[in-house]
Amino acid sequence: MGIARSAVLLFCLLLSACQAPSDDVIRFGLAAAPDNLDPRFATDATSERINRLLYDRLVDFDAAARPVPALADWQQLSPRHYRFRLRDDDRLFHHGERLTATDVAATYASIIDPRSTSPHRGTLAMIKRIEVVDADRVDFYLHRADALFPGYLSIGILPATAIAAERPFHNAPLGSGPFRFDAWPDPGRLELVRLRDGQRIRFEQVKDPTMRVLKLLRNEVDLVQNDLAPELLQYLRERNDVQVQTRPGSSFAYIGFQLEDIDTGNSDVRRAIALSIDRQAIIKHLFRGAARPAASVLPPEHWAGGKGLEVIGRDLAEARRLLQRAGYSAARPLTLSYKTSSDPFRLRIATVVQQQLAEAGIEVKIQSYDWGTFYGDIKAGRFQMYSLSWVGVKLPDIFRYAFHSESLPPGGANRGRLQDPRVDTLITRATQEAELPRQAEYYRTLQQHLVQLLPYVPLWYEDQFSVVRADINGYQLATDGNYDALVNVTRASSAELHSASDG
Repeated sequence: MGIARSAVLLFCLLLSACQAPSDDVIRFGLAAAPDNLDPRFATDATSERINRLLYDRLVDFDAAARPVPALADWQQLSPRHYRFRLRDDDRLFHHGERLTATDVAATYASIIDPRSTSPHRGTLAMIKRIEVVDADRVDFYLHRADALFPGYLSIGILPATAIAAERPFHNAPLGSGPFRFDAWPDPGRLELVRLRDGQRIRFEQVKDPTMRVLKLLRNEVDLVQNDLAPELLQYLRERNDVQVQTRPGSSFAYIGFQLEDIDTGNSDVRRAIALSIDRQAIIKHLFRGAARPAASVLPPEHWAGGKGLEVIGRDLAEARRLLQRAGYSAARPLTLSYKTSSDPFRLRIATVVQQQLAEAGIEVKIQSYDWGTFYGDIKAGRFQMYSLSWVGVKLPDIFRYAFHSESLPPGGANRGRLQDPRVDTLITRATQEAELPRQAEYYRTLQQHLVQLLPYVPLWYEDQFSVVRADINGYQLATDGNYDALVNVTRASSAELHSASDG
């Protein structure tokens, strides 16, 4: 902590002259730039959070992860027939066209099209057909009943005319949300305009966390969220020119494996890795307590979460025994490659994991890459072992998306190529249940099975935090880390700041 803090203080002294903003833009400093601004195809957290600002959706979620109306409310006319009614008469796309049921139908039809490579296609395969009733109503007919179906319709709506014209939404988004796309002059800088008042928001990628903090302190960035080492966050808490917010989060960190690999495909190896990691020590010393141990993707407070699941503890003796049973020894050590991002804090975590696994006799070679290269490798299955997080998970369909044998990329996120009949069966039975309590029972059984199978090693749920400059008002940190509060954020005038300081 002392070295890192001293470095920050030194830089701050060297760059102590505070600069006023050169224009009226509010700047959001990002660790990773968005990858895809088409909500049908985006999978990285930054893209999904920005897409929520650009596109309206039929359905959203409340604090308990239950579906609630957004653009539309709905009726279940039969177990396999839902009718959605668009609510707002003033709904307009950013190019002036009115958003209608035709646009809803076109958006979802483009996802479930057999030629589509959307990662949501598998989730929405239950849709048999979509019928437009009139401009405000659209019907969804299902192959099978699913009590959670409305929750699957949380994808941003695109205009049917632009879909038909094959508009490149990934880099030229066109939605009806509270912000419109303005410019994307380079991969690391994206500009949006807030419709109600013309306020411009600029998302700027600043990969290095120390530089992100320096830019914040020099008034070159107005706010940052997550992706800072705890010692940097503690330093910022001690300053009076920024505001720090924190709250418990649900972002699930894990170590994933390539199950088609001869080493990581061995269940004894995966369990030995799980038993070698000291989660509590990492949470205490690296996170400074800003995380909690995890046993499953869904936190225990989620209605389908793994309540009562035991967090895997450290047991080096058992880890060594399992490695010996798998055929590894001092004469034939297990050597694995471990991919992670080049973010210094993530690299530090990987280094500690490397040290902990070494104590069990597992040699780990860390391979760190910039975010784009790293994430591309993970999506393509080019890894033995890697660490990532699931962010903003609301529906238990995450289990189908990440673990079902039919969810291989690009149609899903089963990147480790898990093939387990019991996993498939439990997912199918859960989705076939009409009552949520029965669904929850199947999902809990599934989570217990996954703890035994270990396609992932669960690590922890990380807290959320944001840091904003003192002249920025209205930013409220969300539990899932979304950027929705940018709808209300404003910059105080010099007179307002002076008045506040006098008071």
